[in-house]
Amino acid sequence: MAMPLHSVTARADLAPAPERPRRVLISTDTYPPDVNGAAYFTHRLATGLAARGNEVHVVCQSQLGPASADVVDGVIVHRLRSAPIPVHPTMRFTVPTRLDRLIADVKPDVLHTQGHFVVGRAAIAAARRAGVPVVATNHFMPDNLFQFCHIPDRLRAKAGRLAWRDFNRIFNRADHITTPTPLAAKLLSEQGFARDVEPVSCGIDLGRFHPHAEPKAWARKLFDLPDRHTILFVGRLDEEKRLDELVRALPLVLNETDAQVALVGKGNQRAELEKLAKRIGVAERVFFLGFVPDESMPQAYAAADVFAMPGIAELQSIATLEAMATGLPVVAADAMALPHLVDGNGYLFQPGDVVALARHLSGILADEDLRARLGKTSRELALTHDDQSSLARFEKIYDEVAR
Repeated sequence: MAMPLHSVTARADLAPAPERPRRVLISTDTYPPDVNGAAYFTHRLATGLAARGNEVHVVCQSQLGPASADVVDGVIVHRLRSAPIPVHPTMRFTVPTRLDRLIADVKPDVLHTQGHFVVGRAAIAAARRAGVPVVATNHFMPDNLFQFCHIPDRLRAKAGRLAWRDFNRIFNRADHITTPTPLAAKLLSEQGFARDVEPVSCGIDLGRFHPHAEPKAWARKLFDLPDRHTILFVGRLDEEKRLDELVRALPLVLNETDAQVALVGKGNQRAELEKLAKRIGVAERVFFLGFVPDESMPQAYAAADVFAMPGIAELQSIATLEAMATGLPVVAADAMALPHLVDGNGYLFQPGDVVALARHLSGILADEDLRARLGKTSRELALTHDDQSSLARFEKIYDEVAR
């Protein structure tokens, strides 16, 4: 029997409207084409959330100066007007601005800020005025800024205390705070931050970063590297990475085995490292590969036999995780969060102990079976840092704070 027309209309009127996607606004002071860990993480967070069906907006600084908005990799990127920093030609400063209009236009369900500097604090203030809940993730350590601000060693302790005080004031306005590792959360507590901080791994794409079956000679050829044992570093060639220790360890490694160092990344220490390598007679064994696009990074790891991370200001180290996922043993400084990543898959050394660094590298390079065992454990540890698990946790946090 046919249903009366008024019944159909009534039921149509009662049908629920389709739900729109979760709308996330991410604020950050650094975003690609910037090259650093925080920029990479933010880009992967944004694109990963978008791939999972979220509507994702990013607000960051312009790399060219004028403000702009565009869709990049499925993410709506709002760039704020910026100006160059005279004391550092490769860096720019975001012109301070209120973000109330952007918040009103986007109408986000949540703001996820990646820092407390210019863009981060402006976004938090605007979100608070609009009643938008705030999730905040910390990637900051004062050590990362000292070299750019040219702060003398004698003033760094005081400057660090002031920097942490400023951080505490801004992040205290968030509803939920995360950081990549338990050690990074402990650091915030030690610096006087009284709120609960949840460790949520940055995560990595385990489908892209995995062991390769091809001979290493094939991958080395892609980067014009000689076919010999290769020690790899990936990251900024900057002061807190302490790459001089890796270069100074190389002559000791060469006393034991045929080897070379490959450095992926750019930074203000390259010229000094080149001079050091030449002075101690290893210039022909240190290769500066410069910037390597993200899509080529799996091949860079495939060219190496061991990964070295001598930096002392790592809150997690995405590069180390990627190296582990590809099955590389790790030799890392016993500093900050790096010990969290070394557990039966390599060795730690005390920062500054070049002899120990060289001994660990030599031991790994000289023993193929040891390399295989350590590399297998690296991969197993990396499996606990799947980026999809991290993305799912962030989505759950968004829903919790938006209730």
